[in-house]
Amino acid sequence: MTVSDNLDVFCGKSVDDYDRNTGIVNPQGRAYRIRITYDEYEQGTKSEDLITAFVNDPKAGEVTDLIIGAYDYESSTDSVGIVTAIVNAKDKLRNLKNLFIGDITYEESEISWIQQSDVSPVFAAYPGLVHFQVRGGTGLRLSALKHDTLETLIIETGGMYPETLKDVCNANLPNLRSLELWLGSEHYGFESKTEDLAPILSGKLFPKLKRLALRDSEISDDIAKALTGAPVMEQIEELDLSMGTLGDAGAQALIDNPAVRKLKNLNIDHHYLSNAMMEKMRQIGIPVEMDDQNEEDEGERYVEVAE
Repeated sequence: MTVSDNLDVFCGKSVDDYDRNTGIVNPQGRAYRIRITYDEYEQGTKSEDLITAFVNDPKAGEVTDLIIGAYDYESSTDSVGIVTAIVNAKDKLRNLKNLFIGDITYEESEISWIQQSDVSPVFAAYPGLVHFQVRGGTGLRLSALKHDTLETLIIETGGMYPETLKDVCNANLPNLRSLELWLGSEHYGFESKTEDLAPILSGKLFPKLKRLALRDSEISDDIAKALTGAPVMEQIEELDLSMGTLGDAGAQALIDNPAVRKLKNLNIDHHYLSNAMMEKMRQIGIPVEMDDQNEEDEGERYVEVAE
């Protein structure tokens, strides 16, 4: 499966595509998405041009929710220009709270083809940022990630490179409450082990964390086992291991983990559990999401989103 749809809702608000002719109509009630079409790309239009027009709108200072959609259709352009344009607009987007760079579907660019960059300058430019989301792992860095108000960090990749994961594990985000990582496949950059997740699982890195989502992972069973005795389990309320390769061994580790039974919700959608194990999961006493049961293909398991 690939990412097939653009967002209709972002941070609780309906999404409108920005139109230079119409301008910003409802800055506080809508989330705005800036993207170029394929025809515009062919004609030489750049997302940076649209961002400039957007931030020069008289109502730009009232915008709280912004999405950057497709900015390249040939996997030849990274997000450096996007990041620079957003950073340069910090005085005009003075009320920006929620930002997503990369709301891009497979028809616009496969997730593994999206060229990102170091997005860290955004955090320094917007001290009031609450939600940050990014899609695409190639070239993605969050070096020296430090932010005092960020509550949600979502990183969607088809394969998270070790350097990117290290950036997360070295982050200083004292108010982070929700962390969502799409770890992906080794065929697209993922090379890490559960040991590399130790700073996150320690509970010390993000002391206010309430939701931990280690999604789309080909080491889901290993992660489930590593959560046994992990201090982070004593602080979170929601655990999400969906989109990955969780099987009976990992599910049993979750069942045997006393901390799992204290959660408010467990999500393991897109899994490889047997019917018998699914029935056992239903008996653990908490809400468990476990749709999309899969079977191994010649002994192989696959994450939901990779290419």
